[in-house]
Amino acid sequence: MGNKRLHERTLLNAKVKVTHEVVGEGIFYVRDISDGGVFVIVGEAAFPPLGSVVTVQMQDLPFEAPILDMIVVRKGADGFGLKFVTNE
Repeated sequence: MGNKRLHERTLLNAKVKVTHEVVGEGIFYVRDISDGGVFVIVGEAAFPPLGSVVTVQMQDLPFEAPILDMIVVRKGADGFGLKFVTNE
């Protein structure tokens, strides 16, 4: 079975704040990023279910990063794949 990914992934070690209306907010680390989304390492922390819309904001930058809407699209062994929401 081949790789079905549409976008090339780039390793990234960055801190993000993920917020969900029911689960609340948490600070997590990104494992990789692509034009389509990010993979967030969650470990044992509570995280919204697949299909949920969350907001994501990069942390520890020298400026306030934009807050982006993303959809939880994949559950991995140690985290979740989030897809960027586009206005297309």
